[in-house]
Amino acid sequence: MPKYKHKRWKLEQQIESNLEEKEAATAAKLSPPQMENIEKNLLWKAMEGDWEEVLKIYNEKPDAHMTQIRMSGNTALHIAVTDGKENIVEQLVSLICERDPRAEALKIKNHEGNTSLHLAVAFGSLRMCRCIAKADPGIIGVRNNNGETPFFWAGLYGKKDAFLCLHFACGGKKIGQYYCRRADGDTILHRAIDGEFIELAFQILQLYENLPYSYNAKGMTPLHLLASIFVNGLKEMQTNGQCLQENPEDKKNPSHPENYKTCVLFFGLLRKIIHVIVNTGKTTEGRNELPSAGNPKYMQFSIPSNYQTCYDTIKLLSKGLLIILGVGYGRVTKIQEKKEKHTWAVQVMNILLEHASKYEYDHNGGNPHIMSTLDSRDLGETVPSAIGEGDIVGFGQDIKGMKNPELETPILVAAKYGVAEMVEKILEVFPMAIHDMNSKKKNIVLLAVEHRQPHVFQLLLQKNIMKDIIFHQVDSDGNSALHLAAALGAYRPWLIPGAALQLQWELKWFEFVKNSMPPHFYVHTNNEGKTPKDISRETHTKLVEDGGNWLTNTSESCSVVAALIATVAFATSATVPGGVKQDSGVPTLENEPAFNVFAVSSLIALCFSVTAVVMFLAILTSRYQERDFAKDLPRKLLIGLTSLFISIAAILVSFCAGHFFVIKDKLKYAAYPVYAITCLPITFFAMAQFPLYIDLIWTTIKKIPQRSYEALPLT
Repeated sequence: MPKYKHKRWKLEQQIESNLEEKEAATAAKLSPPQMENIEKNLLWKAMEGDWEEVLKIYNEKPDAHMTQIRMSGNTALHIAVTDGKENIVEQLVSLICERDPRAEALKIKNHEGNTSLHLAVAFGSLRMCRCIAKADPGIIGVRNNNGETPFFWAGLYGKKDAFLCLHFACGGKKIGQYYCRRADGDTILHRAIDGEFIELAFQILQLYENLPYSYNAKGMTPLHLLASIFVNGLKEMQTNGQCLQENPEDKKNPSHPENYKTCVLFFGLLRKIIHVIVNTGKTTEGRNELPSAGNPKYMQFSIPSNYQTCYDTIKLLSKGLLIILGVGYGRVTKIQEKKEKHTWAVQVMNILLEHASKYEYDHNGGNPHIMSTLDSRDLGETVPSAIGEGDIVGFGQDIKGMKNPELETPILVAAKYGVAEMVEKILEVFPMAIHDMNSKKKNIVLLAVEHRQPHVFQLLLQKNIMKDIIFHQVDSDGNSALHLAAALGAYRPWLIPGAALQLQWELKWFEFVKNSMPPHFYVHTNNEGKTPKDISRETHTKLVEDGGNWLTNTSESCSVVAALIATVAFATSATVPGGVKQDSGVPTLENEPAFNVFAVSSLIALCFSVTAVVMFLAILTSRYQERDFAKDLPRKLLIGLTSLFISIAAILVSFCAGHFFVIKDKLKYAAYPVYAITCLPITFFAMAQFPLYIDLIWTTIKKIPQRSYEALPLT
């Protein structure tokens, strides 16, 4: 018995010893100090860029694969991706897959819910994306805290190569369509268009035909967002002084490589010159074309056809000179990029409208196709493979059955933003879209008039539509198109500086709309009993006051200069260089060419300076009523500035001609460069005022105002 007890006691001791050893090993393995040391080691080595040591730790201690930095939740793989260490990322992923075939470490998220693949996509590294996605294709569908997959991030950050890589890595359209939407309903196409990654949007449309019908939580389709891209492009081109003169079809189906463009332009110019010589004297009647989406000339300045060849010649020579001198290369490149983006936008628009059959472009937001169910419990899960292609999956109550009554249809958005190309294309595909109205019963005509969009309004005037119905529409407040044309908003809509010129174009816009409407509309009253004239008087009061102050300040400044020139010109014309002959009173230098120049220029300076003073005084004594800003006051200002510039030039010529007699014998040939340098300060002054002069000529001559896409508040 004692022997039995002794063996039993020994066995129990051995078992307890083994258990203690196992517990000790487990404790050592999971010891917080040791794990903390691993964490610190990884953190410091990764931050210092000692990736060899990080690889060593990953190789020797597999638990390090799952180790996260407490502050951010990133693993060493996250940091390597963020630093763009492509070789290190490949080695880390290889070590992870060797130790764990399921590669669970790749699915680890940081505190924002982003995996290493999210960061690789944002970095834009095709090599890292391919490496991680190949190791575990399921990670492509892992969602972060915002419900965004790495595949969605490719559209969010405009990474075209990463998008194509993940598309093929996840098995193509059948699986990829589950990953392209986030919690607020935005799809990868929404984000690509909103971020102005238009070439990527084109690629998305080629691969995912169902996305054009998708609505987000705000009820917006990709077509709604595309309108804002058009207006941004127009704004940037307008800022750079560019016109949309190229046909989008030319870039859609180019007949030559891009690097041969200059050669093609040169030979095209030669062909035009030969054509002009051969067809000299022949009539061109009936060959004028109206602007259209296929021939977009909405924003170009009018160039007569007989001057087009000269314009092209100057354009080609200027481009060659700029290339040789290297001047403005960056700006030209930027403009070229904007034009290419606009061309891509036109192609995307055409595809969106082609997909929207049977007038579906303004609905079908109830149950978006191929959407995963997103809530707080499964944001990190991928879509089950049991769901088949074409199935409809609920998206939540915020999206399901959604219908936003405040949302405007794409054609109304395009009309409001002035995207005439989109308006015309929509009307070609959906003629009934002309009857669309927003929640305030404003149709396309009312919105174009209200937002001062001349190109859209002119397009509608040229269209073969039911004008009696469309143009006679009134909104829910009883306002007709004339009421809206008369009402001034909170922003300056016209591409012209100065309150007076803004008011002039406001009046021209009202007259243009008025001439397009029936006569009885002028006395039509809205729900408040106000006529268009009443609204114009109320809303333009501040602009009339500002315009009067602007004209007063401008006229006062210019009249002082004109009066000084008149004084000097009078004194100069009364003084004869070289004196006169005592017996006959004839100038002694009357046969000198310089004397004749002096006499004529001093007289011109006197006459035009006095004319300028009279015009500026007429402006200063004006009543500054609203109707005076239409023609009377701008015309007086234009005459006054013209006379002032002529008088400045004439007085300079008069001075140089009179002074020429003093230095002609000493300097002789050097006299002309000396006079040219002397006139530079005055020339700079004239050049500084010249833009205002050009604006005055433009506003006076142009019948239809030009819309500005860089609206400024009325201050």
